[in-house]
Formats: sequence, structure tokens, C-alpha cells
Amino acid sequence: MKNVREATAVTTPAIEFVEVCKAFGERSKRNVVLDKVSFSIPRGQTTVIAGGSGQGKSVVLKLILGLLRPDSGKVLVGNQDIATLGYKSLQEVRMLFGVLFQGSALFDSLTVHENVALPLRERTELSAGEIDRRVSATLEQLGLTGHEDKFPAQLSGGMKKRVGLARALQLDPEIVLFDEPTTGLDPVMTREIYELFTTTQQRLGYTAVIVSHDIPQVFSLANQIVLLNKGEFDVFTDADQIGRSQKRFIREFALMVMGQQLSNEKQEKQ
Repeated sequence: MKNVREATAVTTPAIEFVEVCKAFGERSKRNVVLDKVSFSIPRGQTTVIAGGSGQGKSVVLKLILGLLRPDSGKVLVGNQDIATLGYKSLQEVRMLFGVLFQGSALFDSLTVHENVALPLRERTELSAGEIDRRVSATLEQLGLTGHEDKFPAQLSGGMKKRVGLARALQLDPEIVLFDEPTTGLDPVMTREIYELFTTTQQRLGYTAVIVSHDIPQVFSLANQIVLLNKGEFDVFTDADQIGRSQKRFIREFALMVMGQQLSNEKQEKQ
């Protein structure tokens, strides 16, 4: 894997949503998930997509990967509109991504080494020796040395997340998508995984997009926070800005999920 990438095209967003609309259901009972949503995801930084259940967080990831198409608007990866690409071009763009799925999505019949090596064997022409070298280097970086021959059933929840991240990084992606990455982990392991995400992203310099319900803990990772609610959205560069938002749906959301934290911060300032 590469070291931190050089700061090229810093002003160009890695991903951009432009007036994106997405709804589901029949016309008479349309569930509007995204309503003219526009925001940019900065290159080389960490953006957290947050919101309540059913508010469109996973829909955002699916739109980015081209698994769903917007009803209107554009989803740009670099300068390419995902919704307009044919199959071959879409597959080429997807090579820019690594994905850490909610359940890690490891193959139960493969060892840790085999799971991590899978993208290299399927998508490259590297020799077996070079694949082994790359996999071993990644496992060492993520604290997985000594676990190469274990199967997923023999791993803890936190170890599975590490293996999933190792696999997601094998093709040296420019962008890594995290779908509810701490689901099922206890608070101590959650903090450990967040620290791993931070150090890995800083070392390798990829663009990270994290969809999570783990609020407000996940905000500590973010350079940018996008909050979704009932089709609307707002963007923040600091979690402290959320409680001061002028938008009612944001204030209600902040009170619901961050109420105790905001109350404590208010008392401290007093």
C-alpha cells in the first residue's frame, strides 16, 4: 500500500451531491429520503453521514457506488456523474473504492489471510508471492500478525472489523466507505476501532466516508458531518456547531441524540 498521497487536486471534491432527490414507494405514498440534497465530500478527509434510522444514510452510500440512481440531480465521483455511466465505466470507477461493510462480510470458509488476499487475486495479476507479501504487510499494520490462519468464527467482533478494513485497503483505494462500522461492538472496542480508523486514514491519506448511528462518539473522527432528516440535510465542520443550528429539525435531532452532552457542555461554560 502507498504512504500518504501527495496533495494533488485538493480543491476538487472527492464526491459531490448536486440537487439529489431520491424517493421510494408508489406515487401516492412516496417516501422522500433525499430532497434536493447538495454537499461535497473533501478529498483526503473524513466525512461522517449521520441521522436517525431510515433517514437515508445507507442510501447515500448506495448512490455513491452506483447501486442506486437518483431520481434527479447528480452524484459526482471526481468529475464523473455515476448515474450516467455504463457498466464498464462504472466498474472502473468502483475500483477507486474500498468498502467496510456493517457485518464485515468475511467469507466463513476462508482464513484471515485468504479473505484479505481475495481482492488482489480477483482483480490483479500479481504473483502469489507478491500477494502474500502485501497481505502480510497489511496484517502487520493493523495488528493482525499471528491470526493469518484463523477463520472468522474464531475472531472477536473487533478483530473481524480489522480484517474487513485490511481487505478494503488491499487495492489502495482513494475512497473508503464505512457502513455502520461499530455495530455490535462494546464501548471499549468501539473506541479502539475508531482510533484505528483515525490512524489508518491519516497514514494512508484516503478519503473516508462513515455512515453511523453511533452518535455523538463518531463525531470525534470527522472533519465534516452531514446530518440527514426527513429529506433535509445540513453540513457542519465541527460537532459543536450542531446544537447552535438555526434549522429546527437539526436542533430537535441534537436534543434527541446529544441532549445530555449539550446540557453538560452548557453547564461547563456557565
